[in-house]
Amino acid sequence: MQENFKDVITKLRKEKGLTQLELAKKLNITDKAVSKWERGISYPDIASISDLAKALDTDTSYLIDLCEKESKINPYSKKEDANKLMILIFNAIALAMGISVAVLIILNQIKTKNAILLLGIGLFSLSISSLIKNNKDN
Repeated sequence: MQENFKDVITKLRKEKGLTQLELAKKLNITDKAVSKWERGISYPDIASISDLAKALDTDTSYLIDLCEKESKINPYSKKEDANKLMILIFNAIALAMGISVAVLIILNQIKTKNAILLLGIGLFSLSISSLIKNNKDN
C-alpha cells in the first residue's frame, strides 16, 4: 500500500501521543490546519513542514517527498481550479449583462447605445470564457 501524507502525519502524531490541538500549539498554528492536513484537504507550507517534521521526529525530506508525490498524482491542480473559477466568473458576467439588458428594455430604462455596450461586455466575457476552455483542453 502506498503511503500518503495525511495517513503518515496522523500515525506519527498518534504515536507521539499528541492531539491535533497539542501538535498545532507546538507549530504555532490552529488545530483546524492540522485537521485539514490529516483529512487531505490541504498541505502545510514549506516552512511548516520543517517544524512538523521536528515535532513528529521524522525527516523533513520524507514529508516533502510525500507532498510532492501527491501533488503529481492529484488530478486537480490549483491552475485547473483557477481556470474553472475564471470560466464561472466570465459566464456569470455574460449572464448578468444579458439579464440586465432584458430587464431594462422591458422597463424602458435603457438607451440603445448603453444596451449594446452591456451586451458587448457580455459577449466579450463569453469569448474570454471560451478561450480559457479551449486553452485548458489543449
